[in-house]
Amino acid sequence: MFAPGCPSNLTPFRIGDKGAGLVVLCLEEGPRRFSELRVPLRGVTPKVLTETLRALERDGMITRTAYDETPPRVEYELTSLGRTLFEPMEACREWAAKHLPELVAAREASLAGSQAKPAR
Repeated sequence: MFAPGCPSNLTPFRIGDKGAGLVVLCLEEGPRRFSELRVPLRGVTPKVLTETLRALERDGMITRTAYDETPPRVEYELTSLGRTLFEPMEACREWAAKHLPELVAAREASLAGSQAKPAR
């Protein structure tokens, strides 16, 4: 698992990388332009969205189509490989829903413990 050649090092995005998962969900219904993605992803900066789109394209999860029009138009769309992400993403959502109370309790306990320690 920790070997440099391990396939886990090639995963398209880290567990917990919201940006990539959100882009995939935004493209579920079909192709969208950058400006159309910005609306539901308003908390994501244009720079981070651009980096996420490039990474997803590099990994074969989405395609980028530039149309020879004035003004220029670019659309992003999920590939068949990208669509295979919906099942594991749903499993993660189910896990989070089932374990959210435990996760919140652990975070609160950790925060309370770190606040109780005297500063050095």
